[in-house]
Amino acid sequence: MSQMQSEIRDGMRIEWDVPITMDDGLVLRADVFRPISQGRYPAILSYGPYGKGLAFQDGYKTAWEIMAREHPDAVTGTSNQYQNWEVVDPEKWVPDGYVCVRVDSRGAGRSPGYLNHNSMRENRDFSLCIDWAAAQSWCSGKVGLNGISYYASSQWRAAALQPPHLAAICVWDGETTIATRLITVESSAPSARTGRTCR
Repeated sequence: MSQMQSEIRDGMRIEWDVPITMDDGLVLRADVFRPISQGRYPAILSYGPYGKGLAFQDGYKTAWEIMAREHPDAVTGTSNQYQNWEVVDPEKWVPDGYVCVRVDSRGAGRSPGYLNHNSMRENRDFSLCIDWAAAQSWCSGKVGLNGISYYASSQWRAAALQPPHLAAICVWDGETTIATRLITVESSAPSARTGRTCR
């Protein structure tokens, strides 16, 4: 099992492999990036299967190169050492008074167990992680969620459980393609009453 480690570097207090115990006893692992100064800060949390410790530029080299070329502002003002796939860069958020929490989902990265995407168990785990973050001495009690694609769509399901400290979700490309296709198919189908399409 992973052991938690803590250090101060790059203007942040970083805690690696922080244990978060779920209601069935399984221990998930999170990395927590927070301001060095003691205080209570809002948290931005992400929960997913892509490995909190896998650097964006290492795991997704082509996507990284395209992003760096087409959106150079995304890679400026940061060392990019803590960039991960589809989640916030703590070097851009921690200086503004936020804590960034990245949790490896059950069975992914440094968390034990078995992957079970989009399941009630995963939704419950995500909700429990929100509760855990809100209860920490460094948290203001307000937790926001952020992420793209899988990290985005999972926010909808966690929010549906109504964790009391969830203050905001920022869903970016969270199954919008699926919703768009469903709406397009539905609106293109002939109406049962008129035989005409809804367009």
